[in-house]
Amino acid sequence: MTTYKKEQGINVKSYSSDPPNAYPSGFEGKLYYNSSDGLFKYQSLSGGAWASGNGLNTGRKRISGAGTQTAAIGIAGITPPASVSDLVEKYDGTSWSEVAEINTARYIGSFVFGTSTATIVAGGATTAPGVPTVNNVEQWNGTSWTEITEINKAKADGGGSGSTTAGLIFGGFHMPATPAYAILDETETWNGSAWSEVAELNSSRYTNDATKAGTSTAALTWGRANQSPDAIVEEWDGSSWSEEGDLNEGRESPGGSGTTTSALAFGGTPAATLTESYNGTSWTELADLATGRSQLGGAGASNESALAFGGDTFQTNTEEWTITHTLKKVTTS
Repeated sequence: MTTYKKEQGINVKSYSSDPPNAYPSGFEGKLYYNSSDGLFKYQSLSGGAWASGNGLNTGRKRISGAGTQTAAIGIAGITPPASVSDLVEKYDGTSWSEVAEINTARYIGSFVFGTSTATIVAGGATTAPGVPTVNNVEQWNGTSWTEITEINKAKADGGGSGSTTAGLIFGGFHMPATPAYAILDETETWNGSAWSEVAELNSSRYTNDATKAGTSTAALTWGRANQSPDAIVEEWDGSSWSEEGDLNEGRESPGGSGTTTSALAFGGTPAATLTESYNGTSWTELADLATGRSQLGGAGASNESALAFGGDTFQTNTEEWTITHTLKKVTTS
């Protein structure tokens, strides 16, 4: 009897049932044989979609986020009518719960990085409209907040990535300054005990939740540069910044998540519902958010799984982004 191996020169794994196809799956793109139904199959990706999740307990704009789709944290922000908040909520994949408040109420404190149980919040603004910015830093251990070493310059509204022992913050603005504020290109690294200034961004920029994509040695940033919605994307390689593939549509105050090779950008102004996925080279437009918004929080591990929450007009809305693996059978034609 002729075998597939004799015809094609390779082995194909045989399983009595279909292997797991939930994200993340090690079977993506791999051909296999299902001995129960006698079919050759492989796993492919769907186009992805946003689904409604349970809302925040308190609607907020200028909220900061960290973590993953099933374990996220939403920090501070502005509550109606224009109050700077110290509220913190955690998401468990189903619902939000209020946890211990941050010590210093702040908004646009989006130099945020870490997980839902180990987070650092650096900088921010303590009163609207962003005066003054602060250099205060706090660390979350899953139970309470503790003040730790301050950043080198008081600032707000930039990006952050990494962990509580190896972090990165970049961009933002500083007030008071002349004439009204100073937009920054500065980058600082965190080693678990101290902040150090390192190589500057190529373009000064500030934008709420500028990025949640990457680590302290491999990060992405996008959003408002040159005081206007901008499509410029920069990548950090651990020592310097370089410009990478632009977003399809420039924006400010978006949400973001992922890594330098698997990132998601969503919402913002004027692209309030737009979702774009990054593969390490270029951006592709995907399914829109159901509720358009900017100034929102974002969390997520990749471009396949993310969380969007809060936003302008003090929204409570939460949406979950998922790209699922689907089973395809191999047929002859």
